[in-house]
Formats: sequence, structure tokens, C-alpha cells
Amino acid sequence: MLRPAALLCDRSGPAVRTRTADGGWHRWVSAIRPYDSMLSELADPCIRDRFYDHVRTDAHAPARTARIGTRTPVLGHDGSDLAAALETIREIGDREALDGAVDAAFPGSRVQIDSQGGRLELKLRQHGLLRPLGAGELSDGTLRYLLWAAALLTPRPPALLVLNEPEASLHPDLLPPLADLILTATRDTQIVVVTHAPALADELARGAARRRLDVNSIALVKDAQGQTGVAGREGLLDEPLWYWPKR
Repeated sequence: MLRPAALLCDRSGPAVRTRTADGGWHRWVSAIRPYDSMLSELADPCIRDRFYDHVRTDAHAPARTARIGTRTPVLGHDGSDLAAALETIREIGDREALDGAVDAAFPGSRVQIDSQGGRLELKLRQHGLLRPLGAGELSDGTLRYLLWAAALLTPRPPALLVLNEPEASLHPDLLPPLADLILTATRDTQIVVVTHAPALADELARGAARRRLDVNSIALVKDAQGQTGVAGREGLLDEPLWYWPKR
């Protein structure tokens, strides 16, 4: 049986209050939208940071399959809810930024989300084609770019977003639009990009200079012995302290 003294969290519409250590109540100022869960909105901020390490784009990738449509302000780690995430951006996010990012990468193209029986399916209308291409027909690079667009233009930006090798399987012509997408997302989020593409790093540096943004770049180099180090640091005094841990 629910007892008032055992109640730890209480929600009434958009208002939420949580129990404090002294037995009182803390009322959260920010309102929660009807489709949000208080468990995710009021969780430890550390778990709300996002890491996109490897999102599949192969022929059987989850992002190529029609899925049940739900409000999706945050792209899932496997990209299975890509269509829903893009539609959510169009409805409650920065629709102009999404349309601009798609047009910059694929001139004359636009995203189309079809709904059949409650399932959302991603399609891409391209200039010169009589019908839109389904998600299963998109190249790996095109699908990956749309995944990054959904992740970076999220209506619920995280405090920290980590992208590991976002240039993978992308055509070199897509690196400038990708860099612009990343820099656009920095208005709300601190972003860490791990890349093996000097061209992407250069595009980020040039774009940041145009926008007068602060970008910190750390380049790694490999010496003749195969040891990896930080470029510009020489000598033992510049290296971090290292010792073998004891068992």
C-alpha cells in the first residue's frame, strides 16, 4: 500500500517534486512535456551524455527498417528509430536546419517520412528521380549522414556528445556539410570528435574560425618505433606519468 512517507517522487502533469534528504520536497522548476518521462528527465546528468561509437549502415542495419512511430527527441544508439527522430526534429526541433543540412549534402534533396499502420519509414527525395528512395536503397554514406543529422540536431541536446570516426563511409564531398552540422550543434552541446580524416579536422577548424568558435585540436602521431604520441610534445617531461599497476 502506498504511504505518503514512502513517496520519493511525485508528478502531476508537467510539475514534479522529489524527496530531499531531510524528508522535505524539492520542486523542479523546469516543466516536463507530456511525452517525457521524469525518470529520464531528472536522472543523473552524467548518464544523459551521449556516445555514438558505431552505428550500423549495412544492408540489414536497423535504421533501414520501418518501425513503430513514437516521439523520439533523442536518436537511439543503434539508429533503429532514425525515421521517428527525423520526424520529431521536423515537428518540434529545428526543421530549417535539418532541411538545410540535407540540401547542403545532397542538393535538391529532402527527407520524407511515410507512415503506414503506425510504422514510420524513411525516404529521401532527390532531384531528377521520379520517386523517393527508401531507406533500404540508400548508400551507406547517405544513411550515415542522415544518422549524424538526427543525432546532432536533436531537440534535446546533451551536455556532452562524443562522435567516434563520423567520417566513416562518407564521400569526401560530405565532409564540409558534416563539419557544418557539428559546429551548428556546438551552440548547445560540448562535442568531442575522434577522427582519422585530416580533411574533416581542417573543415572544423576553418568553420570554427568563420563562426569565431573555440576549438581545441589534439593530433596524434606515430614514431618510427610504432609508439603513438601527441604532436608537439617531446621529451619525458611532456609525457604523462605511467607505471604498471600492481596485482
